Amino acid sequence: MFDKIKKIFSSDKDNATEKGTNEVVVPASKVGPKTYVVIGASIAGVTAVKKIRELDKNVKIIVISKDENIYSRCMLHHVISEHRTIQGINFVDEDFMEKQDATWIKKATVKTIDPDNKKIKYEKDGKEEELAYDKLLITCGANAFVPPVKNLREAKNVYPLRNIEDAVGIKEKAKDAKNIVIMGAGLVGMDALAGLVEIDGIGNLSLIASEDRILDKQLDLRAAKAYEDKFEAKGVKIYKNCMASEVFIDENGNINGIDLGNGEKLDCDLLVVSTGVRSNIGLLEGSGIETEKGIKINEKCETNKADIYAAGDVTGTGIWPLAQKQATVAATNMVGGEEVIDDRFEFKNTMNFLGIPTVSVGFITPADDTYDVLTYEDGDNYKLAVIKDDVLTGFIAQGDISYVGPYTQLIKNKIKVDNLAQKVFEIGYSDFLKIREDGQFEW
Repeated sequence: MFDKIKKIFSSDKDNATEKGTNEVVVPASKVGPKTYVVIGASIAGVTAVKKIRELDKNVKIIVISKDENIYSRCMLHHVISEHRTIQGINFVDEDFMEKQDATWIKKATVKTIDPDNKKIKYEKDGKEEELAYDKLLITCGANAFVPPVKNLREAKNVYPLRNIEDAVGIKEKAKDAKNIVIMGAGLVGMDALAGLVEIDGIGNLSLIASEDRILDKQLDLRAAKAYEDKFEAKGVKIYKNCMASEVFIDENGNINGIDLGNGEKLDCDLLVVSTGVRSNIGLLEGSGIETEKGIKINEKCETNKADIYAAGDVTGTGIWPLAQKQATVAATNMVGGEEVIDDRFEFKNTMNFLGIPTVSVGFITPADDTYDVLTYEDGDNYKLAVIKDDVLTGFIAQGDISYVGPYTQLIKNKIKVDNLAQKVFEIGYSDFLKIREDGQFEW
């Protein structure tokens, strides 16, 4: 594979004009190694850099990012609780970029992309710079969404939990805050709460959940209650079926209260907003790159513009494994290989709050009463299965999560198993996989 790509890369005939019958004249702009620019230095960008360098030792790689650190956003709450430092949530070596022979332009913001002239403009230290590329990969992720609640966007001491600066800010403000509120009970909100509840001497903690339970997309009432009980035992007050209608601020613009819209008001001097994210597509304005909820890409992770690729949250996806897959596919195709995304499954979440491990796969809330919903309990161990026409559509395992692989395969591949409801909690790979004569597995 590498030899094939190397041959493609070392030939510039596609970008040259013939002079006579044997001589090839290469345009001046194409002399020397090609330049591949990666926007973003999170998991998708880092994965792509590593793959590009693995496949081509000579190409010039330039990474541009707002961040000056590489870190896992999934572990930001450990910075809040001070269980880890910023360096402790770095998922690559400190000298990763140097090892990959990549130039890293830190603390820079990409302003525009010009696909026709293959250039981007970025701002660093108050100065605007221009950079030409041969291939471009956009992995600039997503931004936290702050809802249009009265005074919320203007109030001070309000933080999302998206970047390392947010985690550090929350940690510092929490030291003196008397009443801390987390708005939103999804995965990010629960991460923030899990980090804050571990701080000794923390002030009053409250959680606002818009639905009848926390983690309503991942858990049913029973599984959610296991976490709710644990957090409430630590003094957390949970407000369910509530949404903030107004934020109150003092004469200095600091937040001091929240109206829940039901006659109840919460004291609050530190607010963490975790109400979802939006793909960071502002830099695409005027570029002609097509978007939906994020950048539109095909199975090769190509955009509608030649030599521009995208991967990760900026495409509208939201989980680590899929971002890695997209980045690997994009990087391979950038250097002349051939690879496509053959697995777009993103409906799996693994969590462990306060010592309770849980895995949620697929859609755990049935769309109507034509689905069978089955449960199993053994002490603190709990399982839920959602089935329609002998096909598993959703599954939860809480406590004992040691054997969820078969359930993930059943849901991801929509495998039909006769009389599934009768054996769903005892099923294994042998119940739906078989080996063909050529040695391959099939179901």
